[in-house]
Amino acid sequence: MVRSPESPAAPRVSPPDVPDVLTPAEPARRADLLQSRLALTGDVDLAHATLEQCELSVDAGTVDLTGADLLDVEIIGVRAASVGLRDAGIRRLRVRGGRIGTLDLSTTRIGELELRDLHIDYLNLGAAKGTDLLFADSTIRTLDMPQAQLTRVRFDECRSDEVDPRGLRATDVDLRGLDAMSFTDANSLRGVTLTGFQVQQLAPVLAAGVGIRVRD
Repeated sequence: MVRSPESPAAPRVSPPDVPDVLTPAEPARRADLLQSRLALTGDVDLAHATLEQCELSVDAGTVDLTGADLLDVEIIGVRAASVGLRDAGIRRLRVRGGRIGTLDLSTTRIGELELRDLHIDYLNLGAAKGTDLLFADSTIRTLDMPQAQLTRVRFDECRSDEVDPRGLRATDVDLRGLDAMSFTDANSLRGVTLTGFQVQQLAPVLAAGVGIRVRD
């Protein structure tokens, strides 16, 4: 693939279009919510719901957004054991501040996602199709991206214990701002951008992957 001098291209992430005046609403499975404010507590079922121009606060056990559609949604301050967005459709979602045990974005269709100032124990992007993702000032203990298709992704001041990129298809994925302790399969990082120091750290794994024995 021929890359331009500007590569990797930065993600095109814009703030969600959320109005100043919102109507308080209650969560419900298959709900159709427009310009609403929701305070989520306990175990929340919003599976297959539609949320457009909404603001959420979350202090919950589990939040089920399986198959939901989110358009111009902002989540400010989140504490949850689990947030599930499997098979969801996302267009301009910003999550700022807080802690999530498990954030499941597997098989999700993503267009513009910003995660900022978060502590996430486990982030699953398995088989997700995402364009324009920004991760900033966050700790992600385990980051799984198997079989994901990601375009224009950047990490800024982020840390991770373990990253699983097996089967990742990456275009303009910038990992220079991700301080990762280990990658389960460095050979699956084709198409990403790394610093020279990161490449030096990965050298033994890359050598082993192509059958090179390194002995001093």
